[in-house]
Amino acid sequence: MSVSVLYVERCRQHRWRCAEVTFTCSDGALCQHWISSIREQLATITSRPKHLLVYINPYGGKRQGKRIYEQKVAPLFAQAGVSTHVIVTEYANHARDHLKMEAELKKFDGVVCVGGDGMFSEIIHGLIWRTQIDNGVDPNCPDETLSGCSLRIGIIPAGSTDCICFATVGTNDPVTSALHIIVGDSQPMDVCSVHHSNTFLRYSVSLLGYGFYGDVLTDSERKRWMGPARYDLSGLKMFLTHHYYEGTVSFLPARGIIGTPRDAARCRSGCVVCQHNGQLHSERAESYEMDDVSNCESDGEWRTIRGKFLAINAASMSCACPRSPKGLSPAAHLADGTTDLILVRKCSRFDFLRHLLRHTSKDDQFDLTFVEVHRVRRFRFMPRHCQSDSELELDLQENSKHQIFSQICRDHPACGCAPAYSSWNCDGEILTHTAIDVRYKTLWEFLTFKHLTPG
Repeated sequence: MSVSVLYVERCRQHRWRCAEVTFTCSDGALCQHWISSIREQLATITSRPKHLLVYINPYGGKRQGKRIYEQKVAPLFAQAGVSTHVIVTEYANHARDHLKMEAELKKFDGVVCVGGDGMFSEIIHGLIWRTQIDNGVDPNCPDETLSGCSLRIGIIPAGSTDCICFATVGTNDPVTSALHIIVGDSQPMDVCSVHHSNTFLRYSVSLLGYGFYGDVLTDSERKRWMGPARYDLSGLKMFLTHHYYEGTVSFLPARGIIGTPRDAARCRSGCVVCQHNGQLHSERAESYEMDDVSNCESDGEWRTIRGKFLAINAASMSCACPRSPKGLSPAAHLADGTTDLILVRKCSRFDFLRHLLRHTSKDDQFDLTFVEVHRVRRFRFMPRHCQSDSELELDLQENSKHQIFSQICRDHPACGCAPAYSSWNCDGEILTHTAIDVRYKTLWEFLTFKHLTPG
């Protein structure tokens, strides 16, 4: 009689694979004792999920989400004894709406999304919103303390970019992510809330980009029929267009932390920076009353920068992907309660190209005179042509456009009509406002099923 045991084997480039070892025994009773002992030991590992709610986006990326799950992931879940309830989404924000209103969350140990960054964003919004409402937290108040969610989230990569999965796991391989989920790996993550005039807009866990990345996303939305190739075409178009935007950036520098955006410390398993800075952030939050947020922010003074920017990026994680293995901010951390605010000032096309190319090489993309980076806990942005207490909607009236464009075009003699404002790219979604207030929090109870390991 024999018994086979499946285990995880680490491979190159952060990939995991399922391996098998077989034990033989002539005594059937002893063999059954082995099996019972192994199952008893596995049952004591409480971090391993037993019941999962799975959402599959059949339209994301190359439309392979359903096939990837059925052929590569579902068999592994079955072998590990993980039961699943699978929902194939039928429209945009289907998963978000289901989590907010219908899902019986008490039945599950976690939620798994099969898709890309957009699908993960849906899950984030559905779970966080549901948790805040259940705990009496007003999402529209930027100074409210978010309640942590007891459910964990896992990603099976099946999207166009899979930036979040690549930055946290180190690869965008579905089998690797499934095995991380099965063994119960977890990782805290920073979540930022984005508000406009005390109105909640969105949550973000990876990138907030204004200017270049906002324009690329806006243009690519008109080319969805092209699939993932639309990002390359829109990126080239926006690079050649070379628009810059005027505005004011105010930010609260992160004080008393260890690590800087330009050091060599990378966020890895057991990250010391995340542990130290996250604990510091939690202690400060607990030492102040909810109605006295100004005191909590008095540890540092707000800084203000006005200028003309090609890009304003806030990276809550490295934002690494296969095309940019280091990411937008290589030293950004997953759970330190901060973001790396990257300001790219107006420069020539050649200089901007130098900056972009450094994302694909080992060169320091911040070692340029027109680029500056700050590690911050909170920031605000106000475009030049937006009154401090008025809205700047994306659907401005045509006559207003002409007035703004004529003013801007004096600064852009070569372009016929440059826009006065860009759009914010929030984890792959376009925000409807440009004047925003962004606050970062580490949700220590809000865990993903993934863990970046240095092997």
